[in-house]
Amino acid sequence: MINTKAFHSLSYGLYIISTQAEGKRAGCVVNTFAQVTSKPAQVSVAINKENVTTAVVLEAGRFCASVLAQDVPMELIGTFGFKTSAEVDKFAACKFATDEAGIPYVAEHTVARFSVRVKEHLDLGTHILFIGEVEEAEVMESGKGCTDPMTYAYYHQVKGGKTPPKASSYIAEESGQEAAGATAADANAPTVNSEGNPNPAGQTAWRCTICGHIEYADELPDDFTCPICGKGKEFFEKIA
Repeated sequence: MINTKAFHSLSYGLYIISTQAEGKRAGCVVNTFAQVTSKPAQVSVAINKENVTTAVVLEAGRFCASVLAQDVPMELIGTFGFKTSAEVDKFAACKFATDEAGIPYVAEHTVARFSVRVKEHLDLGTHILFIGEVEEAEVMESGKGCTDPMTYAYYHQVKGGKTPPKASSYIAEESGQEAAGATAADANAPTVNSEGNPNPAGQTAWRCTICGHIEYADELPDDFTCPICGKGKEFFEKIA
């Protein structure tokens, strides 16, 4: 017997994995990046096979990992976590830099970044597990922004975020996804709409079932799209 709620007790961070090969840049949000040895410094990350980033990492043999800070805008997470590099140049929406090998990495709202050379990879069925050696590591934005790394719990409970279906920790049978996270998201719902205006009294709150963004309006227009993940009106549910 497997109780899927047991997985909610595992702790994760939130990272952007980025790479480039043959002029093609790609990146995605993961929660599976981890250090596995110290001498030499080696790390691992599991990425869904369907992600464009996976194919580009396989081709490049390299990737960067940016450790997201607590103050990262949900729009940035939406770009890298809910859109595809096959259709969008995700790096056009953020400040980025490149490492010595020419691999791009997100250079804002991050507390650290790592440049990794892939040593081996393992097919896990739905995901590819990459194991690599760290060739560069840098502390980012010290003294300029938030220095606290964002945990996956913070993403759910404070920012009201949701788990993308391709994520390693996604549990499809839970319609509310992480139950505790969804409850906390309701309790911490923003008091402003996507334009930054205060929520007028009596307006309805609509939550995107894909990324968790909350929009305030009496009714959502038929052509409305989520400012975070780009999904349409049909993906919103009334919560208040």
